[in-house]
Parts: sequence; structure tokens; C-alpha cells
Amino acid sequence: MAFCSYTFQVNCSFQRPSVPSKVQDLRGSISSALNPISRELVHFPIVNIPKAIKETSFKLLDAFVDLAFEFVDQPLLPSQSNFAPVEEIGEAVLVTTVEGKIPDDFPEGVYIRNGSNPLFGGLKSTKSIFGKSSHVWIEGEGMLHALYFTREKIRGTWTTFYNNKHVQTDTFKMEKDRKKPGFLPAIEGDSPAILVAYILNGLRFGMENKHLSNTNIFEHSKKYYSIAENHMPQEIDISSLETLGNWNINGAWDRPFTSHPKKAPGSGELVIMGIYPRKPYFELGVISADGKKMVHKVDLNFNRCSLCHEIGVTQKYNVIMDFPLTIDINRLFRGDPLIKYDKDGYARIGVMPRYGDANSVKWFEVQTCCVLHLVNCFEDNDEVVVRACRARESVLPRQQSFKGSKEISSIENNNESSVEPFFVHVCEWRLNMRTGEVKEKNATTEFSMEFPVINEKFVGLRNRFGYLQVVDLEASSISGLAKYGGLAKLHFKEDEELAKVEYHMFPKGTFCSGATFVPKTQGTDEDDGWVVTFTHNESTNVSQVYVVDAKNFATQSVATITLPSRVPYGFHGAFMPL
Repeated sequence: MAFCSYTFQVNCSFQRPSVPSKVQDLRGSISSALNPISRELVHFPIVNIPKAIKETSFKLLDAFVDLAFEFVDQPLLPSQSNFAPVEEIGEAVLVTTVEGKIPDDFPEGVYIRNGSNPLFGGLKSTKSIFGKSSHVWIEGEGMLHALYFTREKIRGTWTTFYNNKHVQTDTFKMEKDRKKPGFLPAIEGDSPAILVAYILNGLRFGMENKHLSNTNIFEHSKKYYSIAENHMPQEIDISSLETLGNWNINGAWDRPFTSHPKKAPGSGELVIMGIYPRKPYFELGVISADGKKMVHKVDLNFNRCSLCHEIGVTQKYNVIMDFPLTIDINRLFRGDPLIKYDKDGYARIGVMPRYGDANSVKWFEVQTCCVLHLVNCFEDNDEVVVRACRARESVLPRQQSFKGSKEISSIENNNESSVEPFFVHVCEWRLNMRTGEVKEKNATTEFSMEFPVINEKFVGLRNRFGYLQVVDLEASSISGLAKYGGLAKLHFKEDEELAKVEYHMFPKGTFCSGATFVPKTQGTDEDDGWVVTFTHNESTNVSQVYVVDAKNFATQSVATITLPSRVPYGFHGAFMPL
């Protein structure tokens, strides 16, 4: 789930609506009555009952939901217009408007980005006697936006096609067939409303939340998968964007799957993890390079469900992030939020051998903070180096306003006390495997930045460069949602406290999402290639793809490709050579 960028939403709050005292009493009674089953709430066993009875029960429950719950559209502000969903365009459309020139040594392939694109015109809230619950922006159904690059062999001319399509998970097809919303929002809102939503969703659909598959897309063994970490990956036909079905590694993986799996350097194995709000809270897996079997799977014996969004790898190790942003069903019975950040809780980073167990993890206590995305991890003699995007506090679960001016000046001596707590730095931890010592520092100070990418050939290895999206604090403050007004290239040097940063800023009112690095076909240097990203100009309502030369980062983009359809802001992108 791509929580980090879209939780500044104005309606993303756990504040309770004003309701009559009788309703408050009723809700309190419901909470008390449900309390004994709290431990089982996240799991609904399947019972074999006659089909006719099951269908009748479903219709009765559906009728109760229709009677007791009112689905209400969540309005968008004018400044949030490009967060609204779009329709599928059908067949791929030829793109003819290109400013500049697609480079001759650009690889053939598809640039593809995932993102939230809710059905039925937008996200919904529900009102009932139990209170109010709302979808957060991340809960929209996944939609893939793809730009295909093909080159004519003889003349060398480029042809580009654009297409988009929803990821058709089981729950997507379920609601599409119903022609109306079915799942009650079950993450944000009044505790009794969320509890009842969990129960009714489970009884009606056999699951508590929709399978969104809206966060990322990745490749393994020449197959392509859409993913969000509340479910298993969906295999995608990259040429048509059709959904081919769940990938459960031939039945070996039956739980949620991280949005950011990592290929292990050398072996090509895929390292994954999955979190779940009941034990086992955190399991780690290693999938064979051919994608056919699970070669290692282990419960790391967590005592809480940390909302861990990404896992890291080095040549020998897996890197595990355990920070105090947690999911806890039991909090709902106390009237507390389902997702909560404990600024006084512990934070630690674990380093374990590739095929280790819970006892083999070496844990390093670090300063309490919130981390969702890793830049990279690698080994440096006795140290494991971890670079990540870090904020002093979490943007979840409540809406938080942006503070300060468009720029925040450098922090002297890495002192963060005066910095807005949701400002995101790139941080570096050096974890000494021999002594247990931890060294940590901020590598950036000037702009808040997120969604890091690197040249994927260097995942798990020492790298010099990272690329991130730069937050436009002014535009984000106006809209209440994070907007990214440019790109940053970070130069990491061991002998310098801060990374050198180059910027590629977009015209005013233009914002990006899904940036990724595309390596040059015959490139030799780490930064031989381009950064590509979807952008949207809010003044002209035109969406484009920028192609930026990574070696000449601050100069004008080498190509700007105008798309035939609006592309809403989204999450992670990737380039798939074909």
C-alpha cells in the first residue's frame, strides 16, 4: 500500500461526526458485545453450507447493508482534480506528439505505472447508526498506465502507443458485476463502523477488504505482476494489460505480499515478505530465480504488526525494517485508530542471512522515525549500509497539513528539532555487524523528497546515485495531498556528510508520479540512462511523459511525449525491456 504520499487528504481523519447520545450508547454497546471476538475478527472460517442457503443469506445481508448504510461520494477540491479516476480507453492509442527526440539508444520496451483509480466515479464514505467510515485515497482499484516504445529496424524511427486498464482482481470483478459499491470502508473512521464493516465484508464476501493491486508492478523470470501488499500479486499480460490471475508460487504463499520485492544480487532469487494483522505478523520468503518454487520461508516472530512497506537485500543479507507504525485490530475496541504511529515506540533494523531464521536476525536499535521506502542497501566491510526516506513522524493515520515555506534551509549538524516532523529526508544508517554500532545521518536537507529509484543493476550493491520525486510543499499545502514538482539526482560520496543534489524541476503547476530509471542499452556507467516519469499540467489539463537524461540531469528533458488521455497521479512505475 503506497501510504506515504496520499495520506495528507483533507478527509483522512479519525475525528468522529456529531451523533445523538442514543446512537453513541448503541455504538458503545455494540463495541462491548463484539469485544470477545476481537482476536478472531481478522479471520472468517469458510463453512460448507448448501448453496441455496448461502445465496439467501447473502441476499439478506446485502439487503441489510442497503438499508442500514448510505454510500456517499467523497468530494475532491479543485486542486485535487487530477486525483480523480479516469475510464479505460480500450485499445492502445498511437501517440504522435513528441517534443524533442527519443534517443537512438533508448531501449525498446514499456514504461508502466500503477495507481489508484476507484470504480463508480470515486472513493466512497458510508454513514450508518454505527458511525462513519471512509476509504482513504490508496484504496482505489489499481489501474495500469503504459507507454510502449518500439523502433523501426531499418529507418530507426520510434513508434509509441499508450494504453490503460484496471487490474481485474477478484474483488474488482465482484463489484463490477454488482454495478455498485459493495465493500464497506474498513480502515478509516469511527471504530464501531469499522468493526461492523469488517464483519459484514467478511460474511458477505469472505474477505474484510478489497484486493486493490494498485501500488507497484514488477518483473520476475520474464513474467510481470501488479501488486499491493494487502493481497498476492496479479500476473499481467504486459502487451495487452489483461489480468491473468493470482500468483501464489504454486500454492507456497497464501498471505499478503510486499509491494517492493527485491532480486538478490547474483542468484536472481526474489526476496519477499508479507505482513498480516494477526500472527504470524511478519513472514519472509525467498522465491527461486525461475519463479516456480519457494526455496525459503520463515516467521520472524514479530510481536506487533508493523506496517513494513519494503524489504532490502545485500549480497549476503536481507534487511528488515521494524518501525512503530502499526496495525492493530484490538485498538478499535478502545476507540483508537486501526493504523497508528507511536512516536515513543521502538524502531529497529534487522539484518539476517539470506536463508536465516528468527534467531539469526541481528537487530539494531535506531532513532524512532517512520520509513516506508528504501533507496538501497549494501555491504561495506563490517557494515551494512541502509539508505531510506525517513520522517520524524508518520503521515498516517491522520491528515497533516504541510508547514513552512517552499524550501526548508539546511539543518546545521543534522539537528532536526526545528524541522517540520513530516518532512522526508534521505537518511543513511551504517550498521556494524561486528560491534553492533549504529551510525546515522541525514544525506539530504533542502527539499522533502520521496519515491526513490536507482539503476536496478545496483540493487543490493554499492551505488553512487539515487533519483527521487521532490515535494512541492506550497502546492501540497493547498490541495491537502502530496504533489511532486520535480526530480532530484543524489550523488553519494563516503567522504562527504551530505549527498550532492541536482534538480530537474517542472514548469509551475506540473507534477509527476511513477518516476523510474531506464538504463542505456549499451551503458557502462551507473548513470548511463534516463529518468522517465508521468506528469500532469494542471493549467492545461494535459498529461505527458518526460524523458530526462540522467547524466545531464538539470538540462531540458530530451523528449516530452504528450498522451491522449489524462493520467491521474499514482504510485510506482517501472520500465520493462521487451
